[in-house]
Amino acid sequence: MQTLEQAPETIAKETIASLRFPGHDVLALPAQQQWRRYEAERATMLGNGYHNKVDIYFQTADGALKRVYTTVWACDSDYLTLKSGTSLPLRSVVGFDFY
Repeated sequence: MQTLEQAPETIAKETIASLRFPGHDVLALPAQQQWRRYEAERATMLGNGYHNKVDIYFQTADGALKRVYTTVWACDSDYLTLKSGTSLPLRSVVGFDFY
């Protein structure tokens, strides 16, 4: 698992569709996964209700840490749907920053 101590590369949400993601969850502990799900739902509420953007930190299949600043429109147990309609696998998300 990568940590946020590694400097993430900031990317545009439009490039997410071209990335490959790990087949496993990047968070090892069930408590971490549960917290990530809570924060994903919070990001969705802020995105829909207030059009707030968040930083989403995620890991790609090659282990690189990326960051995208965007609005989250929806989430379910497997994916985040971002403003542009792009989907991001929840299993690849390391964390969120709220503003």
